[in-house]
Amino acid sequence: MKSMTWHIMAASALLLTVSGNALAHDPVFGIGPHVLFKDGIEAAIEVHREKAGDESELGLELVYGITGDWAAGIEVPYAFKDEGAESSSGLSDINLFTKYRFWREDTLGLQESAAVMLAINGENGDEKADPPLGNGATDVIVGLTYGYEGLEKYRWASARYVLPGKNDAGFQKGNKWLVDFVVGWRPTPPEYTKPDTVWLLELNGEIADKAEFNGTSLANSGGTEWFISPGIFWTTRNFAIKSGIQIPIASDLNGTQDESDYRFKASFEWHL
Repeated sequence: MKSMTWHIMAASALLLTVSGNALAHDPVFGIGPHVLFKDGIEAAIEVHREKAGDESELGLELVYGITGDWAAGIEVPYAFKDEGAESSSGLSDINLFTKYRFWREDTLGLQESAAVMLAINGENGDEKADPPLGNGATDVIVGLTYGYEGLEKYRWASARYVLPGKNDAGFQKGNKWLVDFVVGWRPTPPEYTKPDTVWLLELNGEIADKAEFNGTSLANSGGTEWFISPGIFWTTRNFAIKSGIQIPIASDLNGTQDESDYRFKASFEWHL
């Protein structure tokens, strides 16, 4: 019996090491250290929905594994906005990003890793549309993420810093911290030939400085918001569905501002 148990654990550890199903897990709203294998390709269709402002977005994402620890990609979003009697739709800001996993440690049935990321959010949207698509400026995002991925339990933590650009009108959003703490639970041991389900629960924080207009700070901008976000990651072979809903639980916004409403996100991924 003991020998059989060890054989099962060893097989599970091997599965965790080589199976894309077991390793290809990142949070829904936060980020994780997962990268593709060398020359791997990930294609995804993403759907975003934000109740506040009645905004929806459909995006196409492509990621390429440059090495086994370094990946880069592009996201091309198409946005839909409704504000009262006004509505607009079209190409929004294109996002270029890269992630480098600088540390990884594998033990029996467990992998821990950490990565850094860089993203550039361009000014490709039509800011003259009514309502405008995109923010008319180039934003830079840097981040650090850690992941603990076991056969049953997962943990992630990440922090990203957003440095917004200034648009042609002189408006600039405030710098922002995005902080995420995530736990995951797999109720059934993974088997390579069968679907795999991981349930997720995220705590997402957004801490923003005040925006500026031509160098003048805007009183009704910036502040802190926190969200609780239940989600699911379901995979079968090289196909995955990831989905979650972000629910506001606390806010401390400066001046007079509308608080955020719920946000929904889903992605459909293929690993090639």
